Parts: sequence; C-alpha cells; structure tokens
Amino acid sequence: MYDVGEVYDAIYNGRGKDYRAEAAVVTEHVRARFPDAASLLDVGCGTGGHLAYFAKEFGAARGIDLADGMLDVARRKHPELRVERGDMRSFRLQERFDAVVCLFAAIGNLRGEEELRATLDSFARHLVPGGVVVLEPWWFPENFTPDHVGGSVVTHEGITAARVSHTTWHSAGDASRMDVHYLVAQPGQEVRHFADTHVMALYSRAQYEAAFTAAGLTVEYLTGDYPGNGLFVGVRRGV
Repeated sequence: MYDVGEVYDAIYNGRGKDYRAEAAVVTEHVRARFPDAASLLDVGCGTGGHLAYFAKEFGAARGIDLADGMLDVARRKHPELRVERGDMRSFRLQERFDAVVCLFAAIGNLRGEEELRATLDSFARHLVPGGVVVLEPWWFPENFTPDHVGGSVVTHEGITAARVSHTTWHSAGDASRMDVHYLVAQPGQEVRHFADTHVMALYSRAQYEAAFTAAGLTVEYLTGDYPGNGLFVGVRRGV
C-alpha cells in the first residue's frame, strides 16, 4: 500500500483526516517548549499532509520517508516542500532542527525495542539543545482491540477507493497484524484490486518513555487535544 501513494492519499483525505488541525496542535506543543522554533523535520512524512502546514509555521521544514511512492505524491502535490528518502532508524542529515515530529503512528512500523531506541537516538541527534520531539504512538498493548473490522468507500481527486481491513494479534504477540484489501477505480482505467498486510509494533508506554530517556530527552505523555492515541513530547537535554 505504501508504494501506492495516490490511493493512500485519496483514502485518508476522502475520510476527512484533518491534517491542518493536527499540525496546529503539534505546533502548539512545540512552541510551548521552544517559542522561537524556526525549523522542523517530519519523519515518516508520507504524502506531505502535515508537512504542508508545518512549512507555513516554521521557516525551514523538511520531511523524510522510506516509501518512494509516498514521496512521489508529496512532490507532485507540494512541489515547494523539501522531502527525501530516509529510514527513521538510521538517517543522518547534515542539519539539526528545533523540532522533530513523527506522526500518524509511523513509529509502529518498527520491530522490537532496539529499533525504537535507535529511532529516538536518531531524532535526538538531529535536534538542537532544547529542541522538541513530538511522537504519535500506535496502540499500547492494553488498548489494542483484536479482531477489529473496518471499512470505507471514498472518492477524492478522481479516485474512488473501497478499503476493508481485519486486525488481529501478530503471531509474535508483540504487534498487531492488519490485513487490508482495496478496490480502486479511476476514469480510463480498469478496476484494480490489491491487498496488503501491515505488522505494527505494540510498544508499551513504559517502552516509549524509556527510549526517550535513553536518548537524552525528557518525556511527557499527553492526551485530550489530539485524536487517536495521544502524543509523546520530549525536549533534548544538555548542550
């Protein structure tokens, strides 16, 4: 699915995901801790939905993602954005930022606690002292609802897509497994069907907090003003 960026973009925009409102909440959390923040890195930026708004709020905004299909859509829809391919576990940019954000539960694509810690180390390494990390987690194990079935049909920018999913425990017991099927129709093309499986790590709150601390970051877990599973917010210590 993540190499079919246009379909992904159509589904979430068609379902009404409010990138602007979410980016505004994240910006407020950054500014509350770093009022003069002027640069931001969006890790797992996808098709640029959040990044387009961050670019208006911060003087320098940049995005990385591992999926070329996502980046292709981001470049087409938002040619003014700076986006490039990068792995959140190990990226190295010749730049540091006032804020690093990782949203839409992109962090769940990792495997194991070692990868989580490596990723938070990467975030901290790209922050200026006093810089802010904002991370949206995937489900915690105790909040995960196995055997969940979801479905939707949307039309957006000439693409009509039906999506159905079934989510259960992954066999390893420390992740969720979501099997997803899509039907996609566009003028001038045959109807397409494809399927994908997403295995998403179910880290505990304690594991997230330990990874922040090990990376030299403070950590708060906040709920109430952001949809979904809340936000972890941390500040880089030291000089």
